[in-house]
Amino acid sequence: MTFTELGKRIFEQAIADYHVTDSVDTPIQNPYPLKSIEYYLYLKNWIDTVQWHFEDIIRDPQINPTEALSLKRRIDKSNQDRTDLVELIDSYFLDKYKDIKPNPDAIINTESPAWAIDRLSILALKIYHMQQETERTDTTSEHRTACQAKLNVLLEQRKDLSEAIDQLITDIEAGRKYMKVYKQMKMYNDPALNPVLYGGK
Repeated sequence: MTFTELGKRIFEQAIADYHVTDSVDTPIQNPYPLKSIEYYLYLKNWIDTVQWHFEDIIRDPQINPTEALSLKRRIDKSNQDRTDLVELIDSYFLDKYKDIKPNPDAIINTESPAWAIDRLSILALKIYHMQQETERTDTTSEHRTACQAKLNVLLEQRKDLSEAIDQLITDIEAGRKYMKVYKQMKMYNDPALNPVLYGGK
């Protein structure tokens, strides 16, 4: 099983588990051993799935402004959790391949494995929800046909992205590429860097 095949299976499992209740307040019940890569992949997609539904809810034109502000705070925290987890997954790869000596002509990739996997997790959600649109009975056949065309593109995109991720991992293992991870260093959540939080004007 390739890494992306494992990721696809776990992402689909997390999405299915979430939709048992379909509630952003459902506590996560991660079935994998703590700190295993499977645990991190499940947690990653669970965060993405909950945030997907946060983003749906906050676009309700009738949402109460107080509730919207509270939800915005939850979205901000979710974004930070997502970033932290991507960096944690990259740390897993860095540790796994720490003894690989890159070839003299090894090159760096445009993005790290974990940020590519982040895109794969989001694609799993797009595919799930677009599939739902193709199966709706309360809309027109034109809507379903259009959504099927979009679904076909998403499936092709997942295939291409999966192949690219697996190739990147193979290249790292063979020393043809090397990892170099930069922390995101987001400033707006840091009370020492956000002028609004530290009192600057």
